[in-house]
Amino acid sequence: MVTSDHQLQPPDRADPRRSDRANLLGGPARQERADAARNRVRVLEAADRLFSAGDPRSVTMDDIARAAGVGRATLYRRYPDPGAVAVALLDEHERVLQEKLIFGEPPLGPGQMPAARLAAFYEAMTDLLDKHLHLHLGAEIGRSRLETGAYRFWRTHVRALVHEAGVGDPDTLADILMAPLAPEVYRFQRHHIGLPKKEIVESLVLLAGRVLRP
Repeated sequence: MVTSDHQLQPPDRADPRRSDRANLLGGPARQERADAARNRVRVLEAADRLFSAGDPRSVTMDDIARAAGVGRATLYRRYPDPGAVAVALLDEHERVLQEKLIFGEPPLGPGQMPAARLAAFYEAMTDLLDKHLHLHLGAEIGRSRLETGAYRFWRTHVRALVHEAGVGDPDTLADILMAPLAPEVYRFQRHHIGLPKKEIVESLVLLAGRVLRP
C-alpha cells in the first residue's frame, strides 16, 4: 500500500541508533537523572566538536569519552557507536523538517504538485546537509544511511510524490531521487570540486521538474 503524506509518521523511536530521540524531541521518555542529563549534554557537545574538526569517520568512542570527560562505560551505556552519537545530534534538526513536510505550508507541505514539493524538499535537505554535514557524515555513511529511521521517512515522502505524479515505479525512483542527498555525494560536490550550494540546488530542482513533471 502506498503511504500518502498524511500517513507519514516520525521515524521509529525504537531504533537503537535513535535511542535519545524521545529526550531530545520532547516525546515520552523515562525521567532522566540529573547526572545522566549532564553527561549526555557533555557527550553531545564533545562529539559535535570532534565531528566538525576533521573526518567524522575517524572519530572513535574513546575520542568522544576522553573529550567529554566521561568513562567508556558511561558512553556505551547510551550509545553503541559514534554513528549513534551523530544520529542523536541530528535528530532535532531532522524533526523540524519532518513536521514541515507533514503540516507545513506548501510547497514543502501539502497542497502543491509533486514536482514543486520535491523541489522544495531538495532545497530544504540541501540546507540541512550544508549546515550539519559533519553530523551526516558521522551518522549516515554507506549502508548505515539506508537503515536510519530518518532515511525511511524521507524515502516514504519521495515515494508518495512519485506515486502521485504517476511516473515510473515509485520504489525504484524513490531511492534514485534520494541518491543525490547522500552526505558523501554532497561533500564531494561542495568540498572536492567546489560547486556552490546554489548551483547544486538549481540542479536538483531541475531534476525534480524533469522527473515528476505533469
